[in-house]
Amino acid sequence: MFVTVPALVLILLLSSMVAFACSRFSWRFNVFFLVLFTAGNLMPQQVIFQPLFQIYKNVPWPDFLSDTDTGSLLGTKIAVILIHVAFQTGFCTFVLSNYMKTIPKELGEAALVDGASVPRQYFQIILPLCRPAFAALATLEFTWLYNDFFWGNVLLNQGDQKPITSSIAVLNGQYASDYNLIAAASMMIALPTLVVYLILQKQFISGLTLGANKG
Repeated sequence: MFVTVPALVLILLLSSMVAFACSRFSWRFNVFFLVLFTAGNLMPQQVIFQPLFQIYKNVPWPDFLSDTDTGSLLGTKIAVILIHVAFQTGFCTFVLSNYMKTIPKELGEAALVDGASVPRQYFQIILPLCRPAFAALATLEFTWLYNDFFWGNVLLNQGDQKPITSSIAVLNGQYASDYNLIAAASMMIALPTLVVYLILQKQFISGLTLGANKG
């Protein structure tokens, strides 16, 4: 949860800002930035593992971000959060930009006439109207981030720092495996995802079915 929740908040916040700028305003590079963020999803994450590992290891980072012993990002939750944000922001930007394009621009024009600034339009008009899209993305992203195995396993080398989905691999040893314990742990791991879906179920379905009945 210490990786999933911060990463989810940053992903939705940053992607909504980019989607707002690209979909609600016409400027020179809006299409370029939208394509750039979307194209990032086409790259397999494992391709950048080696250069990313070297960057985390050799680049000096501020003390409040890096590990106190090594001075690098390796072995810290920040390392996993940053890579999740980098990869998932593109997908969320693509979804939110398409959703925001369905919101009439007359709302923004009316707010501008009434003296509303751009930040106020973003926080008080666009974000409340995007609640179904946020709920759908939050459910999907929470599931993907929470179930991530690769980055938590290769970037966090301490057992107490690893996400729970990576830690469960320890129960399956080379010489012995407790399958009853693995099954019980798997059920416990699945519970948070079910709880999130049940809480956001109504908004999640609204976001998925938006536009299904339009001619």
